[in-house]
Amino acid sequence: MSETNPSRSQGQEQTQGRTHGQGQAPRQGGPVAGEEEVADLCRDLIRIDTSNYGDGSGPGERAAAEYVAEKLAEFGLEPKIFESAKGRASTVARIAGEDPSRPALLIHGHTDVVPANADDWTLPPFAGEIADGCVWGRGAVDMKDMDAMTLAVVRDRLRTGRKPPRDIVLAFLADEEAGGVFGAHHLVDKHPDLFEGVSEAIGEVGGFSFTVNENLRLYLVETAEKGMHWMRLTVDGTAGHGSMTNKDNAITELCEAVARLGRHQFPVRVTKSVRHFLDELSDALGMELDPEDMDSVLERLGGIAKLIGATLRNTAQPTMLGAGYKVNVIPGQATAHVDGRYLPGLEDEFHAELDRVLGPRIRRETVHADKAVETDFDGALVAAMQSALRAEDPIARAVPYCLSGGTDAKSFSELGIRCFGFAPLQLPPDLDFAGMFHGVDERVPVDGLKFGVRVLDRFIDAC
Repeated sequence: MSETNPSRSQGQEQTQGRTHGQGQAPRQGGPVAGEEEVADLCRDLIRIDTSNYGDGSGPGERAAAEYVAEKLAEFGLEPKIFESAKGRASTVARIAGEDPSRPALLIHGHTDVVPANADDWTLPPFAGEIADGCVWGRGAVDMKDMDAMTLAVVRDRLRTGRKPPRDIVLAFLADEEAGGVFGAHHLVDKHPDLFEGVSEAIGEVGGFSFTVNENLRLYLVETAEKGMHWMRLTVDGTAGHGSMTNKDNAITELCEAVARLGRHQFPVRVTKSVRHFLDELSDALGMELDPEDMDSVLERLGGIAKLIGATLRNTAQPTMLGAGYKVNVIPGQATAHVDGRYLPGLEDEFHAELDRVLGPRIRRETVHADKAVETDFDGALVAAMQSALRAEDPIARAVPYCLSGGTDAKSFSELGIRCFGFAPLQLPPDLDFAGMFHGVDERVPVDGLKFGVRVLDRFIDAC
């Protein structure tokens, strides 16, 4: 582990930085200077390859951490870089607010991305090119867009001396795409003092728009996310010659179990956040929604149906298979990997049904697990989101939803921090936003980035 401060010579220790100077009144409207640089910040970050393969073989996040630190230090912050393992680096800084007695706000984002195969893309995934009004590249929506918007807003506020109402902690994190072990988990476990006084946080996969009609746009704010259980399944059988009959073939047994699991549909379970979302959607669409018969409703949700459909039930998706070493040898063992996700409060039910479907011969081992989280959609922070969105989009309505995946909110909730997904973007109605996550041709509208900068700036003033 190492900690460095880019604003001092290498090896010189320094305490976490705060802004200096007198605060100014919040802006009353109009453009934010940060809008003009947000696309370039996003492009710069995309061009830094931070592919996370999950096995330590990637380039790591050190270069991105240094870039972020330099951009923050340019206007008076004193960020620190925390390296949990070689190349696995996160950047943290603290901005002093007008009222230090108030609880602080955490704004967090991750700088790592999932890998990309350039042959599959229309434009090179790490070139950060602009085409058709969008910034293209791996991380454009997951989540170097939010990193860029945060940098743009903070740099503008530092440049103009506009202090936030309360302290803000900024965290640009490593390793989120592989569970956060070298990023958020490391900081929470080893450096919890960095988040002293933080009561609430905003991060990724929330605040994006879904156009219902010309008079209403819903902005989905994440208030919950499913728990994670990545697992390895193993079956032992009898090894033998491939030319002979074998009724105890491990591959056959495993494949039958994996097929059962892959085709299994867990029962619908409507959690608090999902119920709230469905009520809001029912009101927006002017129709009653039956959670047990959601197919027709999901068809009307376009691209976000992928996000919403998976929050109605637990899921377990087979993702990898492995067995054997020679075509004429029946192996004595076969393995599979499964990505399991369970809704808040349903972990025990999920595991019991998983074992029932797999059967008694399957051994389960945990590869990585993390809890489900959920908070209420209420309070001053939610009101600040609502007002900031409405100020920039008069037909906006913020609504809560549950994320089918996971984020670094899982780590920060361990410190008692209320976590929300709020990375505001106004999107074209026909853009398959959900399909961009870990997909090919990932891209974010430049106008959406500028919108996000304006909303975040207003949000900070209001919270």
